[in-house]
Amino acid sequence: MNNLLSSLPDTLDKEAFESVLAADGVRIERILSKGHASPEEGWYDQGENEWVLVLEGAGTLLFEDGRKVLLNKGDHCHIPAHTRHRVIWTDPEQVTIWLAVFY
Repeated sequence: MNNLLSSLPDTLDKEAFESVLAADGVRIERILSKGHASPEEGWYDQGENEWVLVLEGAGTLLFEDGRKVLLNKGDHCHIPAHTRHRVIWTDPEQVTIWLAVFY
């Protein structure tokens, strides 16, 4: 058995993306952030739907239409395929643990 809240690195120089599960039509990742944001020069524009949940910490998503969504511990958000978005802020004081389900 594995625990999504354990095995956190001592330092986090860049965001960490870890595969939890991959099967036909679905992919689940654990993403670790600490004060990280998406690169400013581009948007995520994924061919898959994404459902994301913050397990620990906090982060803010910015959508191309200008909408900002702050996600705190326990908050989740559905991002339809090809909805352009980026992460503009994550808590710099603690590791933000995201669970992302792509389908």
